[in-house]
Amino acid sequence: MTMLPARTEIAPEFTWNATSVFESPEAWSAELGRLSDELQELSAFQGKLDSAARLADWFDRVATLAERVGHVFVYAIMSQSVDTTDQEATAMAGQASTLMSNFVAATAFAEPEILALGRDRLRQWQKEDVRLRLYEHYFDNLFRQQAHVRSAEVEEILGMARDPFATIEQTADLLTDADIVFKRAVGADGQAYPVAQSTITHLLHHADREVRRTAWESYADGYLAFKNTLASNLTASIKRDVFYARARRYRSSLEAALFENNIPPAVFHNLLDTYRKHLPTWHRYWRVRRQALGLSDLHPYDIWAPLATQQPEVSYTQAVEWIAAGMQPLGEAYVSALRQGCLQDRWVDVYPNRGKRQGAFSFGWRGTHPFIVMSFANDLASMSTLAHELGHSMHSYLTWRNQPMIYSDYSLFVAEVASNFNQAMVRAYLLEQFQEPQFQIAVIEEAMNNFHRYFFIMPALARFELEMHERVERGQGLTADAMSAYMADLFEEGYGGEMVVDRDRVGITWAQFSHLYTAYYVYQYATGISAAHALAAPILRGEPGAAERYLQFLSAGGSLYPIDALKLAGVDMESPEAVEQTFAVLSDYVDRLARLTGVE
Repeated sequence: MTMLPARTEIAPEFTWNATSVFESPEAWSAELGRLSDELQELSAFQGKLDSAARLADWFDRVATLAERVGHVFVYAIMSQSVDTTDQEATAMAGQASTLMSNFVAATAFAEPEILALGRDRLRQWQKEDVRLRLYEHYFDNLFRQQAHVRSAEVEEILGMARDPFATIEQTADLLTDADIVFKRAVGADGQAYPVAQSTITHLLHHADREVRRTAWESYADGYLAFKNTLASNLTASIKRDVFYARARRYRSSLEAALFENNIPPAVFHNLLDTYRKHLPTWHRYWRVRRQALGLSDLHPYDIWAPLATQQPEVSYTQAVEWIAAGMQPLGEAYVSALRQGCLQDRWVDVYPNRGKRQGAFSFGWRGTHPFIVMSFANDLASMSTLAHELGHSMHSYLTWRNQPMIYSDYSLFVAEVASNFNQAMVRAYLLEQFQEPQFQIAVIEEAMNNFHRYFFIMPALARFELEMHERVERGQGLTADAMSAYMADLFEEGYGGEMVVDRDRVGITWAQFSHLYTAYYVYQYATGISAAHALAAPILRGEPGAAERYLQFLSAGGSLYPIDALKLAGVDMESPEAVEQTFAVLSDYVDRLARLTGVE
C-alpha cells in the first residue's frame, strides 16, 4: 500500500471483463454512432400510438434500444471508474451520458400519449395484443403518477435537462477522485503512505494510530481545501432536486423522491425516529471500543482501529469461497453463479490502482455481466465489501434472467437489502464456523464497521439531507460553513460525549459521500440493512420456504412496488419493527464484543 500501481500494471484476470461488452473502444464508438442515428427514427411513433399493435411495436423497439444504449453507458462508465485519469474514458463517459439523455428525450412523448389513451382503452388493447399484457404493472404505476407527468413538450425538456444536470455529479467525482491531492499519511516509524480514494479505507483500519490519525486528517483536509466549491456543487444538486419536484408539482423534494417508488413517508420518518431513539446503543459501543483499545480519549480515527490482536489475512480467492459457503442456504444455483462470476467470468475489478474511483459499486445492464468495482486489500473488510457488492450483482443477475427489459431494474430501496443480506449471512457462517476468540472479534468489529457506515453515518446523512433540502425549499442560502456546522452537530449527538470531536474535520463528512447527489438515497442504506437482517433471520433458523421467498424477491426486479416486493419476501417496512430488530442485532454485537474483549 506504499505505492499504487498504474492501471496497466494490474493483471488482466483481476480486471473487469470489458471485452464481454465491446471488443474494443472502436467497436463501442461505432455502436454509439449507430444508436445516435437510430434514436432519430423514434419520432416516427410520435402521435401514432393509435392501436394495440402499434403500441406493442413501440414497446418492443424501445426495449431493444434501451438494452443497447445501456451497454454503451456501462462500458463508458466502467472504463472511467477504474481509471479517472484516463482522458479518453472521461470523454467516453460524457458521450454516453449525452446518449442516455437523448434516449430519454426521444422517448419522452410516449408516456403523455399513453396516459391520454386512458386506462379502459389500454385494458382492451391488452386483450387484443398479448405483448401488452406484461406491461400491467407499468401501466398501473404510470397512472399512479399521472398527476406528475407533464405535457409531451415539458417532458422532452425535462429529459433534455438530464444531460447538463448530470455534470453536477460528474464535477464532484472528478474533483474528489482525480483532482484533490491528499497529503501522505505517516506512521509512528516515519513510513509514508499514499492517501487516495482507493487506499483510505485500508489506512483507517491500520494498527498504527499515527497512520490512522494522519490519514484521517489528510483525507478531511483534502476536502476542506475545496469546501466552498464542493458546497456550491452540492447546493446545485439540491436545487436540481427542488426544480424537478416543483416542475412535476410535488409539494417537496422528499415527497418527489418517495413517490417515485411508492414509498410511504412513514418509512422515512420511522427510520429517523427509531435511529434517534437508539442512539444510546451507539454511545455504549463507543465506550466499549475506547476501553478495549485502552485509550483515555476516543477520536473519530479510532472508530476503525483493529481490536483483534491477530487480524486474518484473506485472499481474494478465500473471500469468494467463504462468501459462497455463507450463501449456501440459498441453494447451489445461486452459489454456482456467484462463484463463476468471481473466478471465471471476471465480474470483479479487484485491486486498487492509481486513479481508481473511491469505494465500491456494482453496475451493469440487462445483457452484460453485473460488474463490480472495488479495491480489495486482503482483509475481512474487503471480503465483506465483496459480499455486499455481490448481493447487488446477484440481485441484478436473477432479475435479468427472470424479467423483461421494462422490469430489468429495481429501486434503490430494495437494492440495499440484497447487499446487506449477503453480509449478514456470511458473518453468521464465519461466527459459527470459527470459534477462536480473536477471529470472532475480527468478524464482529468488521460487522460494527459496516453498521457504523449504514446504521450510523447514513441516517445522520439522511437527517442532514432533509434539513438542507428544506432550507432550499424555504428560500434559504447554503454555505460550506453552515453545512459543516449542522453535520458536526448531528455527529456530536450521535457520539453522546464519548468522542473527541474535531468539528471542522467531522463537519466536512457531507462532502465525502457522493451518494448525496442522488436525492434521498442514503436513508435507504439504513432501511436496507434493517430489511436484510429481518429476512436473514428466518433463513438462518432454517424456516421452511424462507429462502425460496427471498429468491422470489431477488427475481422480481421492478415488476412490483418495493414495499410489495419486500412483503413477498416476508418483511413489512411500513412498520418500524425491522429497524427495531436490527438495533437488537447491533446491541447483541456490542454485548458480544464487550465479553470477548473483557471490558463488560
